[in-house]
Amino acid sequence: MHEALTVRAIARDDHDRWLPLWDGYNAFYGRSGPTALPAEVTAVTWSRFFDADEPVHALVAESGGELIGLAHYLFHRATTTIGPLCYLNDLFTSEAARGKGVGRALIEAVYREARQAGAPRVYWQTHETNTTAQALYDKIAERSGFIVYRKAL
Repeated sequence: MHEALTVRAIARDDHDRWLPLWDGYNAFYGRSGPTALPAEVTAVTWSRFFDADEPVHALVAESGGELIGLAHYLFHRATTTIGPLCYLNDLFTSEAARGKGVGRALIEAVYREARQAGAPRVYWQTHETNTTAQALYDKIAERSGFIVYRKAL
């Protein structure tokens, strides 16, 4: 990556460059082919980024006119804080951009957005097998020790 890296809010005209990153993120977590997200979920997710009434936001990393990473985050209330918590919902970089500081830059940008919104904490989760990402996360955040449980309804 020889071009300068820019992290910025997503723009409406980014859709066609964002979509391959979104698809890559979902494929990384096994959501492709017969297990792919319905197109409606992608369409609603995209629309939420531009709806002022939604707490969902998106940042993209750009270099040389190409989108090479994304971060989707949201703010929500909690019973233990006054300010909203910031949940980093999705983080992904293109394969060619990995190991070059793009993920860190996106996370740091989410930290800045969270501070500006008065959030006392940013948190996220990753799969236990995603050891490459954990190597970065262990440098820029602390493990909470919490285990995630879920039930499909």
